[in-house]
Amino acid sequence: MERNYRKLWWHHCLAIIGFSVIPLLIVSFSLYKVFDSIYTDKVMDSLRKDAENRGDAVDLFLKERVAQLHTVANTNSFQEMTDEGYLNKIFEIMYAKSDSYMDIGVIDSEGRHLAYVGPYYEMLKQVNYKNEAWFSAVKANGMYISDIFMGFRKVPHLIIAVMVREKNTTWILRATINLKNIDEIVQKAWTGSLSDAFIVNKKNVLQTRPRFGGNFLEVPAVPEYMSDSIKSHPYPDYTSVVATKLERVTYSGMDAFFAAVPISTTKWILVVKENPGEVLSPLAKGHFWMLLFTAIGLALIATGAALFTNSQINDIRKADRENDANSDMLLQANKMIALSKMAAGIAHEVNNPLASIAENAGWLKDLLAEEDIVGSKNLAEFTETIDKIEQHVSRARKIVHNLLGFARRMEPAKEKIDVNRLLDETTGFLENEARYVNIQIAKEYADNVPVITSDLSQIQQVVLNLLNNAIDAIGHDGTVTVSSRYREATGQVEIGVADTGKGIAESDLNKIFDPFFTTKEVGKGTGLGLSISYSIIEKLGGKMHVQSKVGTGTVFTILLPKQ
Repeated sequence: MERNYRKLWWHHCLAIIGFSVIPLLIVSFSLYKVFDSIYTDKVMDSLRKDAENRGDAVDLFLKERVAQLHTVANTNSFQEMTDEGYLNKIFEIMYAKSDSYMDIGVIDSEGRHLAYVGPYYEMLKQVNYKNEAWFSAVKANGMYISDIFMGFRKVPHLIIAVMVREKNTTWILRATINLKNIDEIVQKAWTGSLSDAFIVNKKNVLQTRPRFGGNFLEVPAVPEYMSDSIKSHPYPDYTSVVATKLERVTYSGMDAFFAAVPISTTKWILVVKENPGEVLSPLAKGHFWMLLFTAIGLALIATGAALFTNSQINDIRKADRENDANSDMLLQANKMIALSKMAAGIAHEVNNPLASIAENAGWLKDLLAEEDIVGSKNLAEFTETIDKIEQHVSRARKIVHNLLGFARRMEPAKEKIDVNRLLDETTGFLENEARYVNIQIAKEYADNVPVITSDLSQIQQVVLNLLNNAIDAIGHDGTVTVSSRYREATGQVEIGVADTGKGIAESDLNKIFDPFFTTKEVGKGTGLGLSISYSIIEKLGGKMHVQSKVGTGTVFTILLPKQ
C-alpha cells in the first residue's frame, strides 16, 4: 500500500512545531507576566513617591504659612495690629515675600473684627465670628487651618488663624490663603496628558480644582472620557485612609491608577490619578517587541520544521521507491524460478505437438514424392494430415501464449497523463449521444495545466460517469461544460463537469456519494456510480466536491495532485 506522504508530512511537521512552540510560548508568556508585574510595581512605586512628595509639599506650604502668622502675631503688639494702617504695612511686607495671602484680619476674643486689610473690607469689617465653627476651633486649639468654605463672602476660600495671648488680652490673627498656590503645588503631579490630582477633605469634598471637570466643594467624579453614560460616576472614596494607598480601578473598560496620601497638617487627602496607557507605554512597547520576537521565532520554527520535514519525507519516499523496486525485482525473480520449474513439464507438452508436426510433415513429403497429387486417391489423407498439423500448431501456440501471459511482468498503474487530452478523448465518446438530444458539450481548458502522474483509465472512468450523469440530468436541450485549470497555490489540477440540469436538493447533497443512493427514477440508476467514482478519486490522493442549486444545475469538481 502506498503511503499518504502529504498526511505523513503534516503529522511530522506539526509534531516538530508543537514540541518547539509550546516551550517557546510558555517561556514568552512567563517573561511577559514577570516583566508586566515588575514594571507595574515600579510604576506604582513611582506614583506613590510622587504623591507623597506632592503631599509633603502641600503640608510644608501650610506649615510655613502657619509659622509666618505666628511670627507676625508674636512680634507685634495687639495695639499695633489693631491699627489698620500698621496692619496694612505688615500685609504689604508679607505679600511682597509671597503672594500666598489674600487678606488679613485681627479678631478679638468676642469674635469682633477689629482690623481688616483685603478686598472684602465693606463686607467683613462689621462681621462677628463668635458663632462660627472656625472661631471656636482656634480658641480651643490655638491654631486652625480650615477646609475650603463659602463664609460671609460667598466665594470658596481657605483661612489660617492663630491665637495670641498678650497679658490680659487674647486675640486672633486670621489670613485667607490664595487657593492658586495650593493648586499649583498639586498640579505638579500632572505628569501625563490624562493624569490628574486633587485634594479632598474628610467629607470627600474637593479642596482644589481637578484637571478634568469638577470644582471646589463638589464631590470628585469620573470625567466624561472615562464614563459610558451621561450620568457621572464618583471616584473612589479615600476619606478613611491613614497612610498612603495605591490601587488600580476600572471604569467602562478603562483602567486608572490611584494614589491617596493623607496631609498631616490638615484632615485632607491628596489623590493622584494616572492613566496606565501613558505610564505603562514603555511596557506596551516591551510587549510589542516580545510579541514580535515570538512571532519571528514561531516563523523560524515553522520554516525549519517544514524544510526538515521535506528532507525527511523525500528520504522516506526515496526509500519506499527503492523498496518497491527491490520488491518488483524479487517478484520477477520468483516468477522466473517458477517458470524454470515449469519448463520441464511444458517442454513435454511442446515437444509432442512438434514431433507430430515433424512426423506428419515427413509423411506428407513421402506421399508427395510417390503420388500424382491431382489425381491421387490419398487426397483425403493429405487433408487429414494438414488438419492435424494445424491442430497441433494451434495447441502449441496456446501453450506458449499461456506461458508468456504468466511470465509477463505487470506494469504499474500510474502513468503520465495529459489532462486536457484525456478530457478530449472522454468527451468524444459521448458527443454523438449528446448531439442527438441537443445537448452541447462546451470545453474550457486552461493552457497551463501540467502533466500529472496517475491512473488514466480510472480517471477516464470517473469523468465518463460524471458526463453520463450530466446528460441524464439535463435530458435534452442544455449545456455540459467540461473544464480544467491548475491551482498553483496547492499544486493541484482541477477538473470540472457542470450541467444546466434540474439540480440536486440541498437535503440530498450530503448523501449523493453514499452507496445505492440515487436521485434518478426507479430502475434508471444503481446508486453506485458516484460512490465508486468518489472512492477512485480518494485512492488516487484527490478530492471530489459538488455544488448544486435546484433549477440551476450542478457542478462536480475533481482535485488531483500533480504527482
